[in-house]
Amino acid sequence: MRYYMHNVPGRLRVKIPAIKGHPEAARGVQALLREIEGVESIRANTVTGSIVVKYIPGRSLGERILSVLTENGHFDKSQAFNMDHAVYESSSKAGEVLSKAFCGWAVGRALEGTGLSFLAVLI
Repeated sequence: MRYYMHNVPGRLRVKIPAIKGHPEAARGVQALLREIEGVESIRANTVTGSIVVKYIPGRSLGERILSVLTENGHFDKSQAFNMDHAVYESSSKAGEVLSKAFCGWAVGRALEGTGLSFLAVLI
């Protein structure tokens, strides 16, 4: 079960697998979050399993919302990822693919010529 969260001041998106396809569970999470002072609106999407919470920026409300979700069993930070994590994973994979392609090209070029061209590629 993977969770997702993205928090910018005033807006928090949380993917909660337990509400996907379960409108009753989504309504329960919405009711829980409405009790937090500073929360302005809550929109649940049971097709994607995500909740968007708009809140008054500041006062660490994003962290408070995540804490309430965690305390009530709706969010597990150890299973969560965010866009920074997704970008890091994608760029790492892209870097790995590009390195392999470049090394393959360099070795191919080096082996198609003489030993001197091999040294030129290494330099």
